Amino acid sequence: MDNCLLQMKNIEKDYGGHKVLKGVDLSLKAGEIHCLLGENGAGKSTLMNILFGMEVIHSTGGYSGEILIDGKPVKITSPKEAMKANIGMVHQEFMLIPSFTITENIKLNREVTKHNPVSKVLGERLKTIDTKTMNADARRALDKLEINIEEYAEVAGLPVGHMQFVEIAREIDKTGLEILVFDEPTAVLTESEADNLLATMKKLAAEGIAILFITHRLDEVMEVSDEVTILRDGELVACKKTSDTSVEEIAELMVGRKVELNQKEKSSSEGDRKVLMDLKNLHVNMPGELVKGIDLSIYEGEILGIGGLAGQGKIGIANGVMGMYPTTGEISYNGETAPLNDTLEMLKKDVAFVSEDRRGVGLILDESIALNTVFTALKVKEKFIRNFKLFKMQDGKAITSHAEKMIKDFDIRCTGPFQNAGRLSGGNQQKVCIARALTQEPRILFISEPTRGIDIGAKKLVLDVLVRLNKELGMTIVITSSELAELRTISDRIAIVAEGKVAGILPPDASDAKYGLLMSGISDDPGKEEK
Repeated sequence: MDNCLLQMKNIEKDYGGHKVLKGVDLSLKAGEIHCLLGENGAGKSTLMNILFGMEVIHSTGGYSGEILIDGKPVKITSPKEAMKANIGMVHQEFMLIPSFTITENIKLNREVTKHNPVSKVLGERLKTIDTKTMNADARRALDKLEINIEEYAEVAGLPVGHMQFVEIAREIDKTGLEILVFDEPTAVLTESEADNLLATMKKLAAEGIAILFITHRLDEVMEVSDEVTILRDGELVACKKTSDTSVEEIAELMVGRKVELNQKEKSSSEGDRKVLMDLKNLHVNMPGELVKGIDLSIYEGEILGIGGLAGQGKIGIANGVMGMYPTTGEISYNGETAPLNDTLEMLKKDVAFVSEDRRGVGLILDESIALNTVFTALKVKEKFIRNFKLFKMQDGKAITSHAEKMIKDFDIRCTGPFQNAGRLSGGNQQKVCIARALTQEPRILFISEPTRGIDIGAKKLVLDVLVRLNKELGMTIVITSSELAELRTISDRIAIVAEGKVAGILPPDASDAKYGLLMSGISDDPGKEEK
C-alpha cells in the first residue's frame, strides 16, 4: 500500500502474560476517516496507545510489530515523539490542567513568546509570553469547532462537553498535524455537540488530515467514516469500506463469537411470572456510570443479565438499588415500596450485593476470611451471635465452622479461615465476596462484574455457583457484566443498557447483530423486551 500515510503491521502486546493484541494490522490514508471498532477489551485503546507512545505501553515491556509513516519505519516511545511525527490524540480521559485557562491548555508546551527589552540583551530564555497571539490561535481552533466559549476562561468548572472540545482544539491547533486519533470523543457530548464534532472531522479530513476514530455509536460510523476496522478479543476480525457494509454486519462482527448456551428450563409460563422487584424511572448519580431513568422488572426465580459498554450506566443500577450512590425514582420490592438511599434497610430485606469493587467495597482487606464471610450477616441479622442474659458475643466456633464450609464449597485457595483477605488472589477474593453475600441467605442477589480480573477456571466456578443457587434454592440473581458471552451462557433474559437507559431486553439466544445494535444504542423501541 504505497499511498498509505500510516501502516501498523503485526502489532502484538501483552500485559503480564495476557496477550491483548494478536498480530493486528491497520492502514490509514491521508484525508481518510477510519473507524476502529470493537467491544470493551477488544484492544482498540491499546493499539492507539502504541501509536501515540504512551508510557503504559513502554513501562510494561513495549510491543512487537512495525509502524511505518510515509513508508518509513518509526519507533514511537513517547507522546513527544508522536507529536514530532505529526500525530495528535484526543484521549478518553481528559488531560487538562483545571487551574489553567483554555488558551494555556491549548498551547501547553507550545507557548508563543516575543522579545522584550531584557531578552534582546540577555537572551531568548527571558522572552515574554505572547498572550495576545496565543489567545488568537486558541480562538481560531475553538471557532473551527463552532464552540462559543471564551478562550481566556479557566478550565475548572467547565461542562464536560466543553472540556472535550478544549482537548480537540489543542490538537487541531498544532501545525503540521497529519494524523489525529479520537478515542470515544462523543461519549460525553450532547447530541448537538456530537453533530458539531462529526462535521469538524469531515472538515479536517477534507484538509488532508487522516483521522482514526474510536466509537461505539454505529450511526456515527456510517455517517462519517470511509473505512472500518473491527477488533475482537485482540484480533483483527475485518477491515471494510464503510460503503460495503451495514450497521447490522458491523454489530455482528463486533460481538460475534462461539457461545455455548446451556440454559436451564423455564419453570413457569410467561403469564405466571411474579415481579419480585420493579424499578421505575430510576436515576443514579454514580460518576462514570450515570443511570438516566430506567424502568426494569425483575422476576422471581430468574437470572437477569445486565450488559452494555463501559460508562453507559449498567454498573449504576445495582449500586443505586443498594443505596451506594444518590438515587431517585421508585423501587417496589415484593409488592411494597422499598427505601431509596438506605443500604442497611435493603440488606435487612434480604437483598444482597456483591460490588464490582471487591477491594474497595467488597472486602475488609486487613481482616480474616472468616470475618469477611460473616460480617454482613453478623451486623445486619445478628447471625453467629451468642445471647447471654447480660451481654452478647460472637460465636467464634460457629464463624470458623461456617468459613471452613465456604472455603470448601467455593474452593477458596488459602492457608485457612484466619488468613487475611488482602493476601488472596483476585479470584479467591471474589469467591469470599460471594460467600459473604450468600451467608445473608438473600432472596435476591445483585452481583456486579463477578468474573472481572480472574482466571478462566475461577470464572467457571463462579458462574456455576450462580446457576446452582438459582436452580436449587430458587434465588433471584441479577448479574451485571461486561462479558456478554458469559451473560448469554447463564441468563434467562439480558437487559442492554446504553446512554443510561435500557436499550432493549433480549433472550440469550438472540442474534449477535441484535446485541451489537442495542449496545451501540440503536433500538426501534427502547426498553422493549423481545420474547
